[in-house]
Amino acid sequence: MKAYVLQGIGQLDYTDVPVPELKSGWALVKVEAAGICGSDIPRIFQTGTYHFPTIPGHEFAGSVADVFDEKDRAWIGKRVGVFPLIPCMECFVCKEDAYEMCRNYDYLGSRRDGGFAEFAAVPVWNLIGLPEEMSMEEAAMLEPASVALHALRRLTLTPKDTVALFGLGTIGIILAQWLHIFGIEKVYTVGHNSKHGEIMKLTASEDYEYLSAACPDGESLLTEDVVTRILEKTGGEGVSIAIDCAGTSETLTNCLNSVRPKGQVLAVGNPKGNIAFDKNSYWKILRNQIRLTGTWNSTFCHSKEDDWHQTIEACCSKELCLSELITHRLDFGELKKGLAIAKDHLEYHNKIIICP
Repeated sequence: MKAYVLQGIGQLDYTDVPVPELKSGWALVKVEAAGICGSDIPRIFQTGTYHFPTIPGHEFAGSVADVFDEKDRAWIGKRVGVFPLIPCMECFVCKEDAYEMCRNYDYLGSRRDGGFAEFAAVPVWNLIGLPEEMSMEEAAMLEPASVALHALRRLTLTPKDTVALFGLGTIGIILAQWLHIFGIEKVYTVGHNSKHGEIMKLTASEDYEYLSAACPDGESLLTEDVVTRILEKTGGEGVSIAIDCAGTSETLTNCLNSVRPKGQVLAVGNPKGNIAFDKNSYWKILRNQIRLTGTWNSTFCHSKEDDWHQTIEACCSKELCLSELITHRLDFGELKKGLAIAKDHLEYHNKIIICP
């Protein structure tokens, strides 16, 4: 089969490799759509995977081509999404069904071969059946959409809440959609590209405000100007919830400086580097009794209430709009082009999908 094999940092080869061999409890998935995640860029070009060679890609969906065990043969031919985290099932959090926090997890696309290939080996436990009305493109976006839902479920939300959302990548825009689904009417979104703001308004709510924080480098989210505008719009009180989807010291400081006393701050974005904030911001956590909450991955436990099942339900009811976030649909052989667009910002992009 054809696959993209990471031989070393920045060394991604499009080459022929053997189709994965299965073992008990595993299935062979024919990949029919795969998404480029923001985390794929540092993983491929800066930090590497946990070992080499590795086939990256953890946002993917497809159909089951084969299984190892006779008892799993009913899966063959089924359209499936793939939960990429493989829990150990033995640590104390796994025994509490909190598999997203497994202490000894494996992971498709970083710790073992993933979905940037024609076929991928996946534990049967990690498969989720797809409704016929869900496209493969949408199914490949179930992972980031479930991550966004899981993040909001870490908060105490009421319809009266006001929210500041910093960072409008794929997960940030999906978070805005979930906020709308949960009945939050007042949201200030902050990004560095007005096109992100346009997609956010189109897919979430036209009433949500977009505040540009563009800087000369096209990346930074200015602190003082954006916070001043949010405070002005809230009569000096600040918002009740501030969400950092960018993972920088500046955006976390933005959250602390724009949230009201007894407010909630949610840290979502993977850190770009060390995170630090000044003493005055730390004092605000103490004196304003701010609740700072982290989030990681998503719940997947084969329950109708887990994040993945809830996301599928919202997609099928058309409450959640995922395909509108796709700015590039590329052939399987064009993955390197998609990675270059995402890495070097060659053109505007949100979600880039690869289809074999």
